[in-house]
Amino acid sequence: MELRCLIVDDSRRFVEAASRLLELQGVQVVGTAGTGGQALELASALRPDVALVDVGLGEESGFDVADRLEAVPVIMISTQDADDFAQLVEASQAVGFLPKARLSGPAIRALLSGHRGR
Repeated sequence: MELRCLIVDDSRRFVEAASRLLELQGVQVVGTAGTGGQALELASALRPDVALVDVGLGEESGFDVADRLEAVPVIMISTQDADDFAQLVEASQAVGFLPKARLSGPAIRALLSGHRGR
C-alpha cells in the first residue's frame, strides 16, 4: 500500500529533494506546504497518511503546527539531531522525529508502525 505524505518545510530545495527520494521509495507526496496555514488547509483537503513537519518554519514553530494537525500523524524533521528535540517531541502530538539526513520511506513506515502499536 502506498503511503500518502504531506511535507511541511520552508526550504524549497529540501522539499524537492525529499519528494524525489520518497516517491522512489513508494511514498506518494500528495502536497507540500511552507507555512502552518498552508499545512492545515492541505491536510484537511488531501487527508494524507502522515505529515512531515520541519521543526523550524521561518517565524513559526513546527511543534505548534504539529499540535494543530490533529487528524494526521506527524513526524517532526530537522537538520539537527534527535537529542536536541527529544523532550519537545515527547510533549507534542508528533509520533516521532527523523533527522533530515536519515529521512526515508522505510524510516517513516517504522515510526508509523510503532505509533499504531501503542
